[in-house]
Amino acid sequence: MVAFRPARPEPGPLAGVASFDRGIGGAESNVACALAAAGHRAKWVSRVGADAFGDHLVAAIAAYGVDVSAVRRDAGRPTGVYFRTAGERGVGVPGPSSAPLSEVLYYRAGSAASAMSPALVGRATAWSGRILHLTGITAALSAGCLALVRDLTEHRPGRPLVSFDVNHRVALWRDALDGPGAHDGPGALDGPGALDRSESPDGPAVLADLARRCDLVFVGEDEAEAAWGVRGAAAIRAALPEPRVLVVKHGAAGATAYVRGAVGAPEADADAVVFVPALSVDVVAPVGAGDAFAAGFLSGTLRGLTVEGRLRHGHLMAAAALTSPGDLAAPPRRDLADRLAALGAEEWGRLRLGPGWTENATAYQVAGPARTTVLTEPTEPTEPTEPTEATEPTEPTEPTEAPESAGGTGPGPGPAAAKERT
Repeated sequence: MVAFRPARPEPGPLAGVASFDRGIGGAESNVACALAAAGHRAKWVSRVGADAFGDHLVAAIAAYGVDVSAVRRDAGRPTGVYFRTAGERGVGVPGPSSAPLSEVLYYRAGSAASAMSPALVGRATAWSGRILHLTGITAALSAGCLALVRDLTEHRPGRPLVSFDVNHRVALWRDALDGPGAHDGPGALDGPGALDRSESPDGPAVLADLARRCDLVFVGEDEAEAAWGVRGAAAIRAALPEPRVLVVKHGAAGATAYVRGAVGAPEADADAVVFVPALSVDVVAPVGAGDAFAAGFLSGTLRGLTVEGRLRHGHLMAAAALTSPGDLAAPPRRDLADRLAALGAEEWGRLRLGPGWTENATAYQVAGPARTTVLTEPTEPTEPTEPTEATEPTEPTEPTEAPESAGGTGPGPGPAAAKERT
């Protein structure tokens, strides 16, 4: 989607915003852009309108190095847009953060992306990479989109590793049954995998079913409680035992990965459980961190890193998003990210990152008994890394992946010290 955010990051409702800055947003496209910027080959599969906003969206995503050759233009439906204020996105349960929640207003009913279905998106295209990244946002757009996500998560020969970010959005599910594509063509309400009108319009059961069909699942501890009434990482894993890898994000505290059959697991079919604490960052804008975390973890997966390494790269990507305005941020250079990810546990816990660290950080030092600070000074650009690959069919929705795989949208006068929120 095309995203409009207040030109001045001041708190307050949308009704009081006088001017907006235009950008791009979409969970899957965010991940695709981050992976491409990190040196991976990424393809975004979607539909946009044959309009000026569609032109802007495709050009902006392509500028990150994402392959947009599979994006189709729809002459009969517009490109979706949304407006939002600064702040964090609410998930329906009280959280520990004191940051204000954002106000979001969507204009995507009848959009080109909401009309996607199995008839319009070929499985061969979506499965062309090593990883296919999907989110619950796309599934909530319409019955046709849900049928598409169900089709792409079917266990069939040739299916790549399928990654799924739950991304529970209550407002989207309210209109899912009657949205565009609900009655149109194969794979809609009358087709295989169609949305049964007896299912909850809020979508928790649908999201749980989709998560169980995937190989790698990301879910926030808060959204699991909001969607399913499940509290705690162990309880979430018990509710979702099917994915080989389950990553539970604890917001400011960190993230826990459950990996079945990994080295270190007590038994061949048991989980290895790895927790990595989040980093301390000087927050500029508390948006986009979840998509960035997913991109960092997927990047580590594509590179064959350890589970701890994948989690650390997820936190570093999230820190890049939190210390930059907007949903998308330049990821750290790979050599810098690798150096920071290789820190010892004590140094990792003392690391603090501020605005600009991804571009200028050349060293780090212990500035006190409980703090490691990244020093910033200009550096020479490094040689580009060898591209590696991810895909995703999706809408540019709010604030995602990649061909090495094949993949797919802050208040206050100054930055506030905070733990990374993912």
